[in-house]
Amino acid sequence: MSWIKPAATVLLLTVEELAQWRYGTTGLVALVLLLIGLHRRNHTCSAIGAVALSLSVTGPAL
Repeated sequence: MSWIKPAATVLLLTVEELAQWRYGTTGLVALVLLLIGLHRRNHTCSAIGAVALSLSVTGPAL
């Protein structure tokens, strides 16, 4: 059980680095907003993060 927290931290840092590498600073900020909103159960923050992340992902396709 003691390995779950470090493994989750490594996974989270990997996802953040991938988001920053692929989608830039905007994608990283959107991902952080989404995660904070989900963790704090703040619907406004998570909605803003989700919309910003979806716009940064689909932006080049538009």
